Amino acid sequence: MDSTVWLRANSFPFFSSHDPPRLFAHRGASGHRPENTMEAFFLAWDMGVKYLEMDVHMSRDGHVVVIHDETLDRTTDGHGYVKEHTISELKRLDAGYSFLAENSCEPIFRGMGLRIPLLEEVIQEFPQAMLNIEVKQKNPPMEDSLWKVLSENGALERVLIASENGELLRRLRARFGPAVATGISRREAFAFLRWYLTGKRAPYRPEGQALQIPQKIKGLDYIGQGFIDAAHQLGLEVHIWTVNDSSRMKKFLDMGADGIITDYPERFPLGNLCGSRSPQLDKGKDKGGHHVLRSLNG
Repeated sequence: MDSTVWLRANSFPFFSSHDPPRLFAHRGASGHRPENTMEAFFLAWDMGVKYLEMDVHMSRDGHVVVIHDETLDRTTDGHGYVKEHTISELKRLDAGYSFLAENSCEPIFRGMGLRIPLLEEVIQEFPQAMLNIEVKQKNPPMEDSLWKVLSENGALERVLIASENGELLRRLRARFGPAVATGISRREAFAFLRWYLTGKRAPYRPEGQALQIPQKIKGLDYIGQGFIDAAHQLGLEVHIWTVNDSSRMKKFLDMGADGIITDYPERFPLGNLCGSRSPQLDKGKDKGGHHVLRSLNG
């Protein structure tokens, strides 16, 4: 345990700005638009989502970019590691190249001009959004570059910094200090689970504010009412990923889960936050001949 002051979740504007339960758009509305693109984030925002979840890496020349994988091959027409490319090289890639919507066999976003966004672009385009930022790159270290982008854009109070890697998350906490909310690493999540399963007898204090966890482990359900109550006892919020079935969303919310992370925000079962219509693709061209994507849900 380091000397960082631990604060409960409700101490941070990321949490206190909106009442739970929280709906997180996983890599944007990634069930309908290519993940981690501006179009996916625009659609989620148009649906009424206030929390945008995303992943970041760093380019060879030090720019923080929004992309999940360490390599380019799965989601773009590029190849190789993100960190081995300059920002100009990354910006030439087609970020919609491989995307297939649910029940579709045609990559309809290929060639439509979707690009890998800079984190700075997302921050500036969505000044009211809360940003859940999963830091993926361990080496070369990107903590200073991330700090620079967030601080220069006045976004430190509206972010949660997350990483599954324990060493990386420790480095991020050391760089950002106690003023920025953080998630829980994989190691810390299992420490919480051990504490809970052994009757909560030993002293335990979490080092983050949000327990962001998968809905199943190796295909098994493990999240119950007592699990969530134990997290709340420690001042932790519980956010569950990636839940795309409305009935399971409702099940977790009924147990007291604070947030649902989903590819399909319109399936969120509470109220009419996202409306009931499935988003449609409205394709047009602006005066420069570039493709324009618009949600019909706006």
